[in-house]
Amino acid sequence: MILESELLAAYPAEVNVPAELVSAKVAASNRVLIVLDDDPTGTQSVAGLPVLTRWDVADFDWVFGHRIDGALAKAVYVLTNTRSLDPAEAQARNQEIVVNALTSARAAGISVGFVSRSDSTLRGHFPLEPDTIAATLSAENAGSVDGVVIVPAFPDAGRITIGGVHYTRGEHGSLIPVADTEFAKDASFGFSHSSLADYVEEKSHGRIPAARVITLDLPLIRRGTPEAGAMAIADALDPATESTPIVVDAVTENDLRVLALGLEESERRGKSFIYRVGPPFVRARIGQEIHAPLATEEIFHANRTVPAGSARGGLIVVGSHVGVTTRQLKALTEEHGSARIVEIDVEKLLSDDGASHVSDVVRDIARALATGDVIVHTSRLLIKSDDAAASLKIARTVSAAVVDVVNQTLKSTPPRFVIAKGGITSSDVAAHGLEIRHAIVRGPMLPGIVSLWEPVDGPAAGIPYIVFAGNVGDDQSLAAVTRKLSDTF
Repeated sequence: MILESELLAAYPAEVNVPAELVSAKVAASNRVLIVLDDDPTGTQSVAGLPVLTRWDVADFDWVFGHRIDGALAKAVYVLTNTRSLDPAEAQARNQEIVVNALTSARAAGISVGFVSRSDSTLRGHFPLEPDTIAATLSAENAGSVDGVVIVPAFPDAGRITIGGVHYTRGEHGSLIPVADTEFAKDASFGFSHSSLADYVEEKSHGRIPAARVITLDLPLIRRGTPEAGAMAIADALDPATESTPIVVDAVTENDLRVLALGLEESERRGKSFIYRVGPPFVRARIGQEIHAPLATEEIFHANRTVPAGSARGGLIVVGSHVGVTTRQLKALTEEHGSARIVEIDVEKLLSDDGASHVSDVVRDIARALATGDVIVHTSRLLIKSDDAAASLKIARTVSAAVVDVVNQTLKSTPPRFVIAKGGITSSDVAAHGLEIRHAIVRGPMLPGIVSLWEPVDGPAAGIPYIVFAGNVGDDQSLAAVTRKLSDTF
């Protein structure tokens, strides 16, 4: 067993870095980070930032013309949902978003940087997505990329990197190398290395050897003062050129803030980076404070627009199949005795009567929402194929059915709130089920995880929407979030 305390004993203590120290540096740059989020769960670490589920030039125009609390946002999240796409589709989508963002930013006179936000357990289109962003920037005469900064760490959810090795926290202070977890066996994005340098070599099929990777380790980052760490990081990044991969140790928010200062200094020296990161990086990079979990009165504030004909009950949609989600679903159904439970049968969806099954599900949900909450979930038997493309096709069929269920329910009986559990599920529910185009992230529902969006337009405007990643929280987390939102729990 690897114990976190024993492993960290060999390293320097973290260096305290106030968020305002970073935000003061960032304020002078007049730059907006465009976060291409391959599912919507990247927003769970931030607050007060805009989200787009469409990426026309006009959508970026809205972002650059919008002010939140009187200021232009330092970052905007764009839901690419590329984790549900095949490589060619993911590449095309990344390219389109970068081109449109650049077009709008140039017209607005705003400088932009690009973040490729992905999974803290290393699942996703890598190195395809940062490669595509870099190639598109070059084609659009928007500069070359010196380095790709790889920071999957998500301490709030128990993902940390020490000595260049990525871990997930287990029980009793233990650390599990991420390649030894269920996430590494993902049908579409599986991998075999926990060392990030070796992961880069593996996922690039040897094109990028591990020896080419720059590692920013804890002794480099924890140099005694924020300024010392920042300068050491910038010095270490001076040799980066032509998209050199850069992997980063991070155990705490302070480590990420020192990294932010070092990147700011390196970019001041003329270096250019793309970031491939987990959720909390953007928060640290722009110097945003960690937002406290939202209280019920903040969620259902007095000036909220409530759709006509709204139901008493909320809708909890569970699509993820990872183990923690199944345990969370079990806890919720056992504790929320008044909730109606409706199952979407995946085998029926894949058969000829899929459409009629969706209609039956919607009818059951609409009836139950009149009196209380409804928990709708896909059957827990995961149907997949040994072929990655076939697995994605099955996932899309199931996701399309979930979207239909939510959209038909929204049109007939708008729920009091909507929770979507699972990355692809929450993206599809947002963009297509609830028809959200623009939203504002208001903050987390639990410490550091699970974000609440406020849709600002479309039929779901005014309905609190909770984006809940499949792989975060403990067994009671889904019940805890539902209890905060529900008046029948």
